[in-house]
Amino acid sequence: MQRKLDAFKELLEIMDELRAKCPWDMKQTLESLRKLTIEETYELGDAILKNDLQEIKKELGDLMLHIVFYAKIGDEKGEFDMADVLEGINKKLIYRHPHVFGDVDVDGSPKKVEENWEALKLKEKGGNRRVLEGVPAAMPALVKANRVQEKVSGVGFDWEYKEQVWDKVKEEVDELSHEINQVDKDKIEAEFGDLFFAMVNAARLYGVDPEAALERTNLKFIKRFNYLESETMLKGKSLHDMSLAEMNVIWEEAKKEE
Repeated sequence: MQRKLDAFKELLEIMDELRAKCPWDMKQTLESLRKLTIEETYELGDAILKNDLQEIKKELGDLMLHIVFYAKIGDEKGEFDMADVLEGINKKLIYRHPHVFGDVDVDGSPKKVEENWEALKLKEKGGNRRVLEGVPAAMPALVKANRVQEKVSGVGFDWEYKEQVWDKVKEEVDELSHEINQVDKDKIEAEFGDLFFAMVNAARLYGVDPEAALERTNLKFIKRFNYLESETMLKGKSLHDMSLAEMNVIWEEAKKEE
């Protein structure tokens, strides 16, 4: 524990020095750091998907630097410091885990923990906080759909049985097919959105992270397409000159290579 405390103390001291002496660090603001923090978060996400533990460690350090940076700026403005940040999250965690730090019984159910968490969040605002109030507007649509569904599920707005979601998926497929036949671009877009939303719901109910699932397919497709392109070049050809049937032959080879 002492090693951890010493390392964190050193980071705080380094940040003090950077803000006092480094021209680049001195000019940074909350706003200028925002886009960099988003980039670092995505880099951490990439490392997690690759299960690269050394890279995860590195990216966590980068994110920790940003947290300390924001806290330092807050301190300079006289609004909050690192202690305020840590005390705030400590208090929140204890309050929202009464089954750990109190006498609430959740029978070992993660689902009950989630429901209790959402109920306590609403209670913190005196009951005036809306369920979906905390979902960031700038969050990517796929991630946002999953988070919206998680939050409403936390207050009981969910399917009674997860298998029921497939009727909704089939209904959305039929509605999309209908609008495609009507050739109404606006309604087609709307129905695609409804179908995506239903599929995200299905993934959630079956314990699958839709963002991770889609990224897994993205990476698989990229790997296969890169194989197709490389093999085509080795044959002295260009993809532009090949027929779809010829490309499919190499594509099947790529699948077998996996």
